[in-house]
Amino acid sequence: MSLLTRTVNLAKPVIHGLDALAPIADLGVRLWAAKFFWDSALTKINVDGGFPFLHMNPTTITLFQTEYQVPLLAPAAAAYLGTAVELVFPVLLALGLGGRFAAFVLFVFNIVAVVSYPGLEEFGLAQHQLYGTLLLVPLLRGPGKLSFDHWLRRRWLGDNR
Repeated sequence: MSLLTRTVNLAKPVIHGLDALAPIADLGVRLWAAKFFWDSALTKINVDGGFPFLHMNPTTITLFQTEYQVPLLAPAAAAYLGTAVELVFPVLLALGLGGRFAAFVLFVFNIVAVVSYPGLEEFGLAQHQLYGTLLLVPLLRGPGKLSFDHWLRRRWLGDNR
């Protein structure tokens, strides 16, 4: 038996073990990326009871009027729309429900955030690059086996991938 064959035979169980962990890693990436956007949304609202949009933090709209330069939208509309995106799509991403679409929306949202905030320092830019890189995983690979998308695909389409 050649050295290459022995090496491959030794590596197979390790590779299969890593393959078995991939769904957990996919879930971890989705949850980590979703947490960034969810936490950002919670800074924009007051959750002292009632539906969050009824209690928009007043400083949020002020920031959109003075700091953030969102193109094509009035500051108040941008504040409400941005908050809605940060409240809805992280949940979808975390659940893996419409996972690729949720990742795409948050990826574009992340780009808009970088472009709209000229005061973003080097550290802030690095954070947004990390968010974008994390979002590329479910965007390009799909949300993985530990997702509602996978369950729905198996249940309704009979697809066992």
